[in-house]
Amino acid sequence: ETLIINEDLPSDKRNRFLAIIQKESDRLKRLIEDILLLSSIESKNNLVTENVLLYNVFKEVYEMISYIASSKHIKIYYNFEDENVAIQAYGDYIKQLFLNLIDNAIKYTPEGGTVIINQFTRNNEITIEDIDNGVGIPKEDQDKIFQRFYRVDKARSRSVGGTGLGLAITKHIVNSLQGNISVESKLGEGSKFIVTIPTKIS
Repeated sequence: ETLIINEDLPSDKRNRFLAIIQKESDRLKRLIEDILLLSSIESKNNLVTENVLLYNVFKEVYEMISYIASSKHIKIYYNFEDENVAIQAYGDYIKQLFLNLIDNAIKYTPEGGTVIINQFTRNNEITIEDIDNGVGIPKEDQDKIFQRFYRVDKARSRSVGGTGLGLAITKHIVNSLQGNISVESKLGEGSKFIVTIPTKIS
């Protein structure tokens, strides 16, 4: 409205308003996309599942996100016990799972930090670990972080572009695979997210 009403607005003020509009539009786009994804997972639509190689999906995500890590001088290390491990799942959900976990780790890890992804199989369960040496999560918040729109640090979450739905989406994806997700964290030392998925999903 300000731009419409004031045709002779100085270019610097006009550009500042346009930058705000773009930033808010991007935020709303991310929020809408996350809400639609969460709704799709909850509705349990008849999605076509396939034999998904975890390592291949991870490598796709790694290629997508490594430049963000590089911009913060964050090193991503990974160790897959078996690069041929596969699960019957909807491929895009597995990609979203890796993307959410790794993106979150990068966002909340200071410059020069590290993110480690481990994968191994024990007792008929596939385990994926996402470990960072970032800001950590207070003990009192650890049971709440998978709730929708819950933010440990509201100001920081907004500054790094979070919608507050990433971990809720991740938990729903894991649940759809009959798995479990948990977190171990110490404030100021980092966090470890642990995903376990049965090797055979009924």
